[in-house]
Amino acid sequence: MHALGLRVAAVLGAGDVVVLTGDLGAGKTTFTRGLGEGLGVRGPVTSPTFVLARTHPSLVGGPALVHVDAYRLANALELDDLDIDFARSVVVVEWGRGLVEALTDSALSIEINRPHGGGTEAIDTDDAPVEPRQVRLEGTGPRWN
Repeated sequence: MHALGLRVAAVLGAGDVVVLTGDLGAGKTTFTRGLGEGLGVRGPVTSPTFVLARTHPSLVGGPALVHVDAYRLANALELDDLDIDFARSVVVVEWGRGLVEALTDSALSIEINRPHGGGTEAIDTDDAPVEPRQVRLEGTGPRWN
């Protein structure tokens, strides 16, 4: 998920919104860490669960990364109340499906599915088990046409 975040960072710029969907432990924050590294932002990128949104300024003159955890938000108005600078940042919203659409006309939706048991682990180069993920990326709106 980290490596995918690095790759996606290469196509993002200020004004882009990414909506992450997936179960707990699917890799949403790991993806966002890779995205932050790829964008060259100040880290570490950690889950903003308790602060709702965390801004990571660029260290390389690019856009800031705004990382939002919308799990506890009830509606788009609560997300809008966070006063996020959508125009000059790359905004990643975990658990944002159904909320972000009211605030922007374009978004890159990334759905992450991970296996739940069944012994499908692979072994990575450090000999640690790695659970494979199925990831679906779908761009909507003028930005992604």
